[in-house]
Amino acid sequence: MTQSLASADPARVIAIARSWLGTPYHDQASLRGVGCDCLGLARGIWREIVGAEPFPIPPYSRDWGETGPREVLAEGARRMLIEVLPAEADPGALVLFRMKPRAIAKHVGILTAPDSFLHAYERLGVIEEPLNPSWRRRIAFAFLFPQR
Repeated sequence: MTQSLASADPARVIAIARSWLGTPYHDQASLRGVGCDCLGLARGIWREIVGAEPFPIPPYSRDWGETGPREVLAEGARRMLIEVLPAEADPGALVLFRMKPRAIAKHVGILTAPDSFLHAYERLGVIEEPLNPSWRRRIAFAFLFPQR
C-alpha cells in the first residue's frame, strides 16, 4: 500500500477495537467474543474497516524472543496498511512491539488514546491498558488502517 491512501477514521478504529474487549485469548484465532490472539485482533478489525483479508495468514511462532534477518510481520503490514513513524502514531494506529531487545517485532496493539492501547494478551484476552514507558519503548513499527 502506498502513502497516497486515505486512512480510516481513528474513532471508528478505536470503537471497533474496543468492541473486542473481553474476547478470550486463543492462539491464531480471530473471532470477536470467541477467541483471538494479537494478530487475530488486528485481522478482525481489518475485516470490519476494510473488508475481506487479501491473503491468508500462514501459521506463526509465538516466540517473542525470536531473532532473524526479516521483520515478517512488518513486511506483511506494509502490504496492507499505511506505515507511519512510531513517534507520529496517534490513537487508532496499529503498532508492532518488539518484546525483547534485538528480537523481531511480533506483538500487535491498537493505540486507543495518547497513553493507552488495546491488545490480546495470553491468559488475559483482549484488554486495554496504559501505554507506560515499558510498552512505549517496545514500539518498533506503526501503521494506519486504510479507508475501504
